[in-house]
Amino acid sequence: MEQVLDVYKRPFDPQYPVICMDESPKQLIAETRNAIPASPGQPARYDYEYRRCGMCNVFLACEPLAGTRIVKITERRTRQDWALFLQDIAAQYPKAEKSS
Repeated sequence: MEQVLDVYKRPFDPQYPVICMDESPKQLIAETRNAIPASPGQPARYDYEYRRCGMCNVFLACEPLAGTRIVKITERRTRQDWALFLQDIAAQYPKAEKSS
């Protein structure tokens, strides 16, 4: 774990970008009833009932020291989706060197 934390302490170097990645499945939902709009002294009110509209997967890669991020949303999360996201990241850093 200490080795991973040492990577995050490295100074910014465009030749060796430090990129963080994550993915998260999300449930897609829709409202079944219209919200009651806000009125003076009352916030808008939303019903707890919803309709399921499927799932999606959110891939995220960020380079904190450069302030950049890459986001990709897919219908599912398969090995192929993950590999294609890695290719998208690599395409953003064509001149980066690989570090051990």
